[in-house]
Amino acid sequence: MKAQLLLISIFLGLAGISACAGQKAISEEKTADIWKDYPVGHIVFDDQAPETEGSKVYHRIVTHPQDYIAEQARTVLATLYDSPSDSIVPVDTIHYSLQDIEGVSAKDGGNGVVSIFYSTRHIEKSFAANDTAKLFFETRGVLLHELTHAYQLEPQGIGSYGTNRVFWAFIEGMADAVRVANGGFTPADRPKGGNYMDGYRTTGYFFVWLKDNKDKDFLRKFNRSTLEVVPWSFDGAIKYALGNEYDIDSLWHEYQVAVGDIQE
Repeated sequence: MKAQLLLISIFLGLAGISACAGQKAISEEKTADIWKDYPVGHIVFDDQAPETEGSKVYHRIVTHPQDYIAEQARTVLATLYDSPSDSIVPVDTIHYSLQDIEGVSAKDGGNGVVSIFYSTRHIEKSFAANDTAKLFFETRGVLLHELTHAYQLEPQGIGSYGTNRVFWAFIEGMADAVRVANGGFTPADRPKGGNYMDGYRTTGYFFVWLKDNKDKDFLRKFNRSTLEVVPWSFDGAIKYALGNEYDIDSLWHEYQVAVGDIQE
């Protein structure tokens, strides 16, 4: 009898796991479906360094750049917004170029026209061990980050990216949060310690922890907070997204304890 009960319990447990996985797959399919026809902008791909090894490697792993960029753009949009009916930053044109320069990648432009470069030298460094999977992983992650800059909303009433650290931390933190949320980093890439004002991965992993542990729609609500919280602040946006009982410093402390970076 005990053996029968154990088998039934195991069966029900597996059925539950299967059902959850199935529901997640259906949910992701529905999310992808509502964005499949969204106009992400006219994508102009420009290889300015075709003679470099980095360019040749890029074309081996990305055979249809415009389609690939559009696919990742829709992933970013689905992460930042609830639906195409939201107040979305309009992007008419994306100029994406491969360039033989130092650095990794960067986004420039605005008012509907965006430029993004990807360094062929960085491609070569990422492919130093001839690891195609590693290079593809890095290329997708970098693209997710830069495309987030194209489509994300911006804080209001606190200056600009170059004049206000809060503004800067939000922009770079959200870009890496979108990358983290879509599997663009590994767990080992999470920096230890720091502060939510450090931007990039330090802030990004924190935001995704809030999504995973406080509200599955956190990233979308935090992005939308820029329209509702003016002048914008981290604490005001946290209260907008999660409720007045929360504050940014307490949540950062809770996160640091949860990931083992500090002890209570």
